[in-house]
Amino acid sequence: MKRKSVIDIKEMKSKLPIVCLTAYTATIGRFLDSEADLLLVGDSLGMVLYDHENTLTVTLQQMINHAQAVVKSTSKACVVTDMPFGTYEESVDVAFKNAAKVMKETNCSAIKLEGGQSMFDTVKYLTERGIPVMGHIGLQPQSVLVDGGYKIKGRNKFEWSKFIDDARALEEAGAFSVVLEGMAEPLAAEITGSISIPTIGIGASSKCDGQILVTEDMIGLTDVSAKFVKQYINIGELIKSAAVEYRKEVVNRDFPTKDHVYGMKPTIVKKEK
Repeated sequence: MKRKSVIDIKEMKSKLPIVCLTAYTATIGRFLDSEADLLLVGDSLGMVLYDHENTLTVTLQQMINHAQAVVKSTSKACVVTDMPFGTYEESVDVAFKNAAKVMKETNCSAIKLEGGQSMFDTVKYLTERGIPVMGHIGLQPQSVLVDGGYKIKGRNKFEWSKFIDDARALEEAGAFSVVLEGMAEPLAAEITGSISIPTIGIGASSKCDGQILVTEDMIGLTDVSAKFVKQYINIGELIKSAAVEYRKEVVNRDFPTKDHVYGMKPTIVKKEK
């Protein structure tokens, strides 16, 4: 089975919902590869793996390092890499230079960047030069300081036109899909029905063409309590339980046992002639 391409993802519009998850490491990538249509190496790794306050301190090299691991450990899912804050906003030339570096060094399928109408020229410039782009509108984590926090969008209908225009701008510029984050359900539904490229929701309801969650949130490795997150298993508690049992056995000298240690090689006695 070949790896899904951006064209495969684009053609899933209005068909079977697109299953997306984040992956930052080879281990997680391997576990998710068979179940995810798309894996996003998100800049959320700054908060999840490095305990940063937000995503703004993530570097291009960090994204490259993690994307390399995910691409190498997978063979089926389309892998998309986030462009971190400050690597694409300055100019189309800077955006192309950094995006091309990501594509060349990771062999990922596409890059993702935040912004709608303001990113029209950049997305168009990249896609016309062979770099597939996933857009991201609504709640934009890289704009958290400007917005004054993580605020849900579209709860007042007078806000809708901006976000609808953002989505249409990304479609026109050549993006193959767009993430809708932290968005009221009616607005997400309106956008999904207004454009020909897939919408991927995170906190934007099942009205989108697909869904994405941060994997570590979904499996209980973070303490995120956002309304849109569903925890399917609590691996954090399993890890803690295992550590407690391990400590107990080490302290009591119950581990390691003879089954976990190495003995000496048999002594070979040479016969005298």
